[in-house]
Amino acid sequence: MHDRRKLTEDRIARVLTERIRPKIYRAVGELSVSAWHVGGGQGEPVSPAGALGAAYEPFAVGEAWGPPWGTTWFRLTADVPAPDPAGPTELVVDLGWADHSPGFQAEGLVYRPDGSVVKGLNPRNGWIPVRPNETRVELYVEAAANPLLLEVHPFLPTQLGDKETAGDRPLYRLARADVCVRDTSVWELAADLEVLDQLMRTLPEYDGWRAELCLGLDRALDAVDLSDVPGSASAARELLAPLLARRSAEGAHRISAVGHAHIDSAWLWPVRETVRKVARTTANVTHLLDEHPELVYAMSSAQQYEWLEQQRPEVFRRLAEQVRAGRFLPTGGMWVESDTNMVGGEAMVRQFVMGQGYFREKFGITCREVWLPDSFGYSAALPQIARQAGCTHFLTQKISWNQQNVFPHHTFWWEGIDGTRVFTHFPPVDTYTAELTGRELAHAATNFRDKGATNLSLVPFGYGDGGGGPTREMLQHATRTRDLEGSPRVAIESPAQFFERAQAAYPDAPVWAGELYLELHRGTYTSQARTKEGNRRSEHLLREAELWATTAAVRGLADYPVAELRRIWKTVLLQQFHDILPGSSIAWVHREAAENYARVEAELEALIADRLALLAGTGSDTVTFNATPFDGGAPSLGGAVLPSPAEAVRIERGDDAVVLDNGVLRVVVDAAGTVVSLVDLATGRDVIPHGERANLLQLHQDFPNKWDAWDLDEFYRHTRTDLTETDELDAQRTDDGDVEIAVRRSFGSSEVLQRMRLSPGCRQLDCTVEVDWHERERVLKVAVPIDVHTTQAAFETQFGHVMRPTHTNTSWDAARFEVCAHRFVHVAERGFGAAVVNSATYGHEVTRHEAPGGGTWSTVRLSLLRAPRFPDPETDQGRHVRRYAIVVAPDVADAVAAGYRINLPPRQASGSAVEPLLRVGGPGTVAIEAMKLAEDGSGDVIVRLYEPLGARANVTLEPAFEHSGVRQVDLLEDGIAPDGLTTTDGRIQLLLRPFQLVTVRFIRG
Repeated sequence: MHDRRKLTEDRIARVLTERIRPKIYRAVGELSVSAWHVGGGQGEPVSPAGALGAAYEPFAVGEAWGPPWGTTWFRLTADVPAPDPAGPTELVVDLGWADHSPGFQAEGLVYRPDGSVVKGLNPRNGWIPVRPNETRVELYVEAAANPLLLEVHPFLPTQLGDKETAGDRPLYRLARADVCVRDTSVWELAADLEVLDQLMRTLPEYDGWRAELCLGLDRALDAVDLSDVPGSASAARELLAPLLARRSAEGAHRISAVGHAHIDSAWLWPVRETVRKVARTTANVTHLLDEHPELVYAMSSAQQYEWLEQQRPEVFRRLAEQVRAGRFLPTGGMWVESDTNMVGGEAMVRQFVMGQGYFREKFGITCREVWLPDSFGYSAALPQIARQAGCTHFLTQKISWNQQNVFPHHTFWWEGIDGTRVFTHFPPVDTYTAELTGRELAHAATNFRDKGATNLSLVPFGYGDGGGGPTREMLQHATRTRDLEGSPRVAIESPAQFFERAQAAYPDAPVWAGELYLELHRGTYTSQARTKEGNRRSEHLLREAELWATTAAVRGLADYPVAELRRIWKTVLLQQFHDILPGSSIAWVHREAAENYARVEAELEALIADRLALLAGTGSDTVTFNATPFDGGAPSLGGAVLPSPAEAVRIERGDDAVVLDNGVLRVVVDAAGTVVSLVDLATGRDVIPHGERANLLQLHQDFPNKWDAWDLDEFYRHTRTDLTETDELDAQRTDDGDVEIAVRRSFGSSEVLQRMRLSPGCRQLDCTVEVDWHERERVLKVAVPIDVHTTQAAFETQFGHVMRPTHTNTSWDAARFEVCAHRFVHVAERGFGAAVVNSATYGHEVTRHEAPGGGTWSTVRLSLLRAPRFPDPETDQGRHVRRYAIVVAPDVADAVAAGYRINLPPRQASGSAVEPLLRVGGPGTVAIEAMKLAEDGSGDVIVRLYEPLGARANVTLEPAFEHSGVRQVDLLEDGIAPDGLTTTDGRIQLLLRPFQLVTVRFIRG
């Protein structure tokens, strides 16, 4: 039986490939082709209005076109022959594609002479419909010559990733341009054979149904006359019909198939090309929706809808019609499918505020599902944020990429750091670009880990990453597997229908508490350091700008800059997309990101300076503006803080060391320029273990097995070079009373200047690394050994922190050898601890070491720079500045405050003292994350705060402005039942749970 089955499989494969599929289309005429190359083929895209009237020149099939990233417009004309009873007349165009990777190479969008859009073209979707009774066609194809960067080897360095380095050699040749008849019988026969053949291949050897399929397929192939496939297709289909009519078992796995096209907002193409990808895919989808009433389609990312609305309004109108019909489904509720590891707390909130706000405004829809199939791990803060943004369900499949550990569930409740839960599903099909093949459906059923308790799963189908979406061939498969013996039952339906049914069927699903850590792509916490620095700086500048703009607006000094802030937020949120902020895009993307961040910084700095000047007003005092939530340990926001005097830092110079003493810390720096002692004078404890070195730069070879910019494989640790050779070491007193030690080093092709600064009265050593980086396939880390005995460390995330084990007891613990943290990492034992805080670093690790006399100590390491060569061969080459600090921090509260301080240094202006807009009192600790005016333009003041320590907090709010009422609201600023907020006789009190996030609205109308 095995030999016979193999013979049948091989026979089907060859007959389909060489005889049946080639006969689906029968050429009945040639298209006349002419072309206009935008800017000689190298110009940026132009509008349809600018292209349709251009001067086109004759162009022949076989001619070359398309320098990298160029655009060519093809004009296609032909007379249409009389209708053919065999099937519809269609145009077939091949732009010169490889027969794979739809969305990753040349693509086209088809227009009519009036500028209306027909549909998109890609390697699996090269047909164009001809209208009924149309006797002559005239169409235009906007063809994009996007390089196929994954064609030869996915990780070889390439200059094609930036238009500035890609050259001008044409990449494609027009391969086909015909008027054809699509033979319906042959097309349907191909689908019959594909579905049954794929099903047969998935069934066990002993299965009798498999043997019947094998026999039936053989008989159908016998009925196919290979010299006259069209004439014999119907007879073959009749033999297959009884097989396709066999019904599935009652308990068969049930699949909710959702039309989808995960479109990366940038990746192996620039943002400007994504705009066109979205238009091409949406045009395909709306055409399919018109022709196939069973199809529904889900699309996330409000940013992509806005692109269509602004740049392809005709396509957007078609989309909006289908939204109103309930078949084109906005989902996700976010501005883009962002990274969730590195995005700051308020920025994560704004992903939903902006996304949900757009969907509400344009369509009257509040999305209920968070839709993040491809982000690189998921923060433990996300459940609370999602629920407060109106979402009750969460979907991803990326955790199926884990290298070490198989996630135990596909359907479960996910619990965040504060205890909030969302109902979550990982599609067991293990892809977000399914084609509804038999192999995929079988894998979804057999892989599903919650069998017995439930039999429901979701499959997103359609070409994605680079777009394309569902095809009519995929719908053929869905129709045939709706109720077919041996196959899961496939029903095309919406995500909401799936989640409603799944939650009802499995209300007692298991609970997974904490982050959803992806055991892969750990290098994304570090790659493209400038992008990460721009993100962190932009987030904190936006915090300052909104705070001071709100203060000035409430006090009647200036209007609130609504449009300006909204525009800037959109830029920052777009660049948090999960292939931009993680550093995994081509050079073009990151070059533009740097330009965008520079523009954002300049605009926000100007706005902040303007509002501070207005607030300070007249006067000759020096006013220090503090934008952190903390002032000397007392929570406040918007206050004027004056520096307190402290004794000068003392310097002792020796032959082998420099000793700094500010009365709080005593720091010893050895001749190698590393910190060998950092004593907390209040306790006498040395932060640095005896014999160890802190602020030690370390260099590792970094050549992962795959996914260069993405991965940091564990074996990078096997080789290490400590950078202890010095070119120069000097200690100087600065004008402001600090003492700074400067150490110059050179290594490889790079140079570095390390600065260590101790300020009067401070409990931290501030460190700066200025590096001219020219290494390749290396990772640069800095090590800080800390003499505390602990098995865990606190890593800041959005609105709190996660406690991660620092031991490797289990494979799950060991897999977290590189993790994400925001502004701080804190390690401590009872009564004593230390933190390492940073201004732009996300990649961290904490390891444990045995102490010679007993006990353990830990090393915190920050990943400063990498140098992968794909997809950007020049990743991070050049100059960088990294700032961090070693902080004596007995409690995590000290780490929280220090993390804010290094990212929000005080600002000074001349004028008079400024009263804070809001003060926080009471015994508890809260951090105010944002103060802004309400999204609805009412002028109400929105205050967002959270409990940062993982403890209960009882605090009071004391606003210094007139207001007529106080309401607790969700993140979308809709009123909710009070959850910890009480007001009694004008006293506003908050009782918060550990890590609880609260938004308060002060009504001013």
